Amino acid sequence: MIIPLVKHLAPNLLSKPEYGLTRDGYGHGVVEAGELNPNIAVLCCDLTESTRSHWFREKFPERFIEVGVAEQNMAGIAAGMAAEGFVPFISSYAVFSPGRNWDQIRVSVCYSNTNVKIMGAHAGISVGPDGATHQALEDMAIMRVLPNMVVLAPCDMEETRKAIHAAALYDGPVYVRFAREKTAVITTAKSPFAIGKAEVFSQGEDVTLVACGPLLYETLHAAQVLLKSGVRAEVINMPSLKPFDEKTLLASVKKTGCVVTVEEHQITGGLFGAVAETLAQTMPVPIIPVGMHDTFGQSGTPDELLELYGMQAKNIVAAARAVVRKK
Repeated sequence: MIIPLVKHLAPNLLSKPEYGLTRDGYGHGVVEAGELNPNIAVLCCDLTESTRSHWFREKFPERFIEVGVAEQNMAGIAAGMAAEGFVPFISSYAVFSPGRNWDQIRVSVCYSNTNVKIMGAHAGISVGPDGATHQALEDMAIMRVLPNMVVLAPCDMEETRKAIHAAALYDGPVYVRFAREKTAVITTAKSPFAIGKAEVFSQGEDVTLVACGPLLYETLHAAQVLLKSGVRAEVINMPSLKPFDEKTLLASVKKTGCVVTVEEHQITGGLFGAVAETLAQTMPVPIIPVGMHDTFGQSGTPDELLELYGMQAKNIVAAARAVVRKK
């Protein structure tokens, strides 16, 4: 059995998990943050219900702006509002924000270091039937490269809610990505979360499995399978891609000597990029990425697509066994 090091993981996680929408975590979190801070405002681009921004609109209509289908304008308006003391949360599908308004985010938000929070909904391949045009698989990479930008990829609904509270309190630009479909609820209200901090979810000595986002659930299942064959995997939840918790990663890799990264994103520039960059400068070890390998997605159910592109527990198990052989 996996030895949990985080005290407050969801009960029956690997046998009978509960499921919830990560975008619900945003919707509830931004309303809660708005109750605490009267300067928080929400802007959306005609996707109010899809992004769960409508809950904020219903609670605080005077602090909600429907921009329409105009993500570039939304980023500019938010930057101006932040300059006047507001804490604007802008929400759209991740392919449109930051995908379509990256220039405005770069100049008006990051270069000016304004206090704007960017919410990228429907991220990853599990968007499903909407197809390649709506499957944001590059968003973490294009946001990681921007100076002053914090990049967060929470693992479930509860961690997304906590990420929203953390973003509201942080002074500066923050990007949070979350999914469309229901995913396993891994954490609880008492589970720790902090910008720039990773959490070790299971202890091991043979291989380090580093995951972000909902695929953490598949990673925990992979660790269980590996344990049955005598391979003890250390599982790290890495919701903060920037700032990046090098200390926790290096402490684990010092024990295990090899790494598998797991992300619902192009392996270029995302979690694999952050891990590889860190290890290349400090502790070069074998590393194998699980994620999208330089290709676009297609239409299908989330499970079909995760299987087609090799992002299920069985693929993580295979990668772990392969990287252990490389030590």
